[in-house]
Amino acid sequence: MTNKQPIGFIDSGVGGLTVVKEAIKQLPNEHIIYLGDTARCPYGPRPAEQVIEYTWQMTEFLLQQNIKMLVIACNTATAVALEEIKEKLSIPVIGVILPGSRAAVKATKNQQIGVIGTAGTIKSNAYEEAIKLKSPRSVVVSLACPKFAPIVESNQAQSSVAKKIVAETLRPLKNKKLDTLILGCTHYPLLRSLIQNEMGSQIQLIDSGAETVGEVSMLLDYFAIANTSQMTQEPEYLFYTTGSTKLFDEIANEWLNVPVHSQHITLGGN
Repeated sequence: MTNKQPIGFIDSGVGGLTVVKEAIKQLPNEHIIYLGDTARCPYGPRPAEQVIEYTWQMTEFLLQQNIKMLVIACNTATAVALEEIKEKLSIPVIGVILPGSRAAVKATKNQQIGVIGTAGTIKSNAYEEAIKLKSPRSVVVSLACPKFAPIVESNQAQSSVAKKIVAETLRPLKNKKLDTLILGCTHYPLLRSLIQNEMGSQIQLIDSGAETVGEVSMLLDYFAIANTSQMTQEPEYLFYTTGSTKLFDEIANEWLNVPVHSQHITLGGN
């Protein structure tokens, strides 16, 4: 295994680009391959068995690209598929839930932690379980926000419609005593300013995806697979999508500030 192999990132759509953005910043030597299953996004409302099947299809595609590490940059997929994939792969596999939970436990002052995510992530209780393991006295308030990911996927994150939907959806959290809120879906950082505005500046937002990259960095060192070669060329960033390359590129270019020319692929006959 050479250390020049890429790190693979998978997500149900464009949300995982928020993780890639952090990876580009924190891991400037690493080659990256990203696959977003935009044609079948969102994963949140889907049955767990289907999410596992789709996650395996994405994983198998990236394994063919000879990746050295897999980052499941999707909370829904992490919640239901991480353990199974981790068990069967010989390369390190990382999800976004544990790093986000750890960061929230560290950040909270009053042990009142909120979690927003897809219906699938919230239903799995994965965040609550991870937080309670580290901090049994913490109170965790979870809220499914099924309309958030579709707003981001349709590139409407800055629209007045997005502002209205964010305000309406988060209303149940406003009277809670939260001081920390986990953005438990990698799409949500693209709505960060709207969420912060709605919840108030006193609430600390935790970006699970960004926290995950710290763990990726640590594991690259632990397994001695970081790209330490004196690079004469820029790192390569490859992007694949199962949906519209035009829409994907628009969102990715805007978010990453690097030129993105994604390639369309088909998974499982989608």
